Amino acid sequence: MTTMVQETPAVTTAASVMPAATAPAAMSAGSAMTASDVRRSELAAFLRSRRERISPEQVGLPRGRRRRTPGLRREEVAQLAAVGVTWYTWLEQARAIQVSAQVLDSIARALLFDPGERAHLFALAGTADPMPDTACTGVSPALRQILERLDPFPACVQNARYDILAYNRTYATLMCDLDALPQEERNCLWLTFTNRDWAASVVDREEQMRAMAGKFRAAMAEHIAEPAWKCLLKRLLDASPEFRQIWARHEVVQPVGHRTKTYQQARVGLLRLDHNGLWTGPHPGARVVTFTPADEETHERLRRLHALALAES
Repeated sequence: MTTMVQETPAVTTAASVMPAATAPAAMSAGSAMTASDVRRSELAAFLRSRRERISPEQVGLPRGRRRRTPGLRREEVAQLAAVGVTWYTWLEQARAIQVSAQVLDSIARALLFDPGERAHLFALAGTADPMPDTACTGVSPALRQILERLDPFPACVQNARYDILAYNRTYATLMCDLDALPQEERNCLWLTFTNRDWAASVVDREEQMRAMAGKFRAAMAEHIAEPAWKCLLKRLLDASPEFRQIWARHEVVQPVGHRTKTYQQARVGLLRLDHNGLWTGPHPGARVVTFTPADEETHERLRRLHALALAES
């Protein structure tokens, strides 16, 4: 069960506990807004804007059929950050509540803040950031361009949870049609255990399932209370008897460097690929995963696969 962090509102005047839309008007009738009032209003507006730009799929939540709110709902942010819904709502309403560094860190992670946004959040809250070097979780335009330049070699950007954050044309068709999948299913661990096309392409699937589950368990030790990780784990346990069996063994596998993997690509045949992961920032964070041909025959087949992908795009 996730422990909910409930902050205690500071003792303030009646004007300071009004919603953001009414508090400034009430204050203007009596006295000018203080610097703290302005800072809280700016913080509230900043959080709302960041919340509205994040899709549910980006954080591992289902979209659902009835969603009128752009981006995430307040209760979804509260769930992801493990804070009370009422408290988070007050924060977006610019109420005079005390905010701890721990809670700000949780909100920054839930809303996928990059380092600049994180620094701005802590500055508006008037609180020192305990981890100012926290890595960016997004994929920059420059990184996307690198992926494109790597074609016809398959490449993608993954996070520690195996979410596929970006990929090039060749990777999109290497093991299945990634473009045809919803965002929440673009996860290597999920696809290995639940997608027939993906599973059929992996020659040593039994070994890969065991290794990926073990690496996921090792990585999850640092994210044990984070809702996105727990959500993925529950989905896997519910969907895959094979995953349940492997997970029950409590095996832990540490990531290794260069290794050769073999795939049976449905349209071009057998591919022997050297697999490498290049971290884009402090470990553990996002990494560029590349597949380079281990022989000339594989190189030629990758060229054909890339040409097919381009013809269909």
